[in-house]
Amino acid sequence: MVHKLALIGFGTVGQGFVEILLRRGADIARRHGIEFVVVAISDAVKGSIYCPHGLDLADVMTAMEETGTLHHYPDGPLVIRGWDSLQTIRESNAQTILEATVTNVRDGEPGLTHCREALSRGKNVVTTNKGPIALAYDELSQLADRQQCRLLFEGTVMSGTPVLRLVNTALVGNHIRSIRGILNGTSNFILSQMEVGLTFDEALQEAQRRGYAEADPTADVDGWDAQLKTLILARTLLGASIDRTAIPCKGIRTISPRDIMAAKQRETRFKLIARIDATSHGIRASVGPEEVALTDPLAGIAGAVNAITFDGDLAGSVTVVGAGAGRVETGYALLVDCINLVRGTI
Repeated sequence: MVHKLALIGFGTVGQGFVEILLRRGADIARRHGIEFVVVAISDAVKGSIYCPHGLDLADVMTAMEETGTLHHYPDGPLVIRGWDSLQTIRESNAQTILEATVTNVRDGEPGLTHCREALSRGKNVVTTNKGPIALAYDELSQLADRQQCRLLFEGTVMSGTPVLRLVNTALVGNHIRSIRGILNGTSNFILSQMEVGLTFDEALQEAQRRGYAEADPTADVDGWDAQLKTLILARTLLGASIDRTAIPCKGIRTISPRDIMAAKQRETRFKLIARIDATSHGIRASVGPEEVALTDPLAGIAGAVNAITFDGDLAGSVTVVGAGAGRVETGYALLVDCINLVRGTI
């Protein structure tokens, strides 16, 4: 079965997905009977190309390696250049749109418009973009239902580590009483570095040097990234329509080396914790630094790693640990959703 895809956004995640298809495409076709064909790529900076029969992904990556853009992808009789993202969504023959633009924590754009446009035209959407799902999940899911297409977004919370699918499959039947997690690897890396003696500024610089933190790290260190992920978890797993402003959010900027050392003496460790609790008064959520006992599974999560503990009434506490970001890992999240979409599974 051939399934045609269009990539909107061709940064780290989109390129990671293409690299995976180059390595594993034949194996996926053999094992699962699915041939994924990328017919279009549109990026506001790197350029746009479309070929209805499919792009040569090796040529795509060669162009990127040589010039950093798609402008030198080989011409052909069916190759069309210059479409913007909305034209690509509307006019390409892609069955599924992979929305992999950068998350906008304020209003979800332009990803939100991309998702709306694709779903309104009956095209499936697979996305790793937290903004549209956190800020407009109800609208988008209802639109997908009306248009009889699918909206999948496993990669929005912990990249390639399956947390949404875990609860909907392996933990199905449980009433989830609480969710606690380390949902931002950058902040966790900084706190880990401070434990070995670095100041906040020194640890942040090291995170930037290693590529864990952006030049503007605000969304990570001030907790906004974790707040969006908390919204996604609360809405999609617990059915709670919480406004973002109702989730108290505090980052890690105010934690000092003295605080870190004092916690060590108390046999605790600072972590930026996203918390969701099902109470008799409804769902309550927050994001902020907490002192976690060393016996807690989350205390042992070091470096740029994420983890979530689910507390179910039947299964008890289950902790999932894995990468929360990364080129291959997040590209893999797109792949898994694409496979499950075509197979008709969650």
